[in-house]
Amino acid sequence: MGREFKLSDYRGKHKVVLFFFPRAFTPACTIEIRAFRDNQKLIESKGAVLVGVSVDNHVRQCEFAKSEHIDFHLIGDESRSISEKYGVVWPVLKIDRRATFLIDEQGQVEDVLHHEVQVYRHLDDVLAALH
Repeated sequence: MGREFKLSDYRGKHKVVLFFFPRAFTPACTIEIRAFRDNQKLIESKGAVLVGVSVDNHVRQCEFAKSEHIDFHLIGDESRSISEKYGVVWPVLKIDRRATFLIDEQGQVEDVLHHEVQVYRHLDDVLAALH
């Protein structure tokens, strides 16, 4: 169940679209994840890979991936260690903000997108930013 993911494995090979979302199985997050899923091939054709992160545990992320037929990495960051490093944890709620980091082939953050309510804007902005 699940695959290991290391950002460094993509250095020198691919851009990474690293997106954070609040919780698996919630309405807005499901809409967002489906939009990325349905455009995965287009994103990959632009030289990028998708990686989603939320504060859910590993089992819940695997269940979410299976139920939504997700073929890219979904990381359960229950400890919030990844989310805190990227500064996306809501202080009081302790869930992730809806944020997307575009990471170039050298591992540097090219752009950061924040759209808490407009979930489709993440995909639109990602597609616009990938050359």
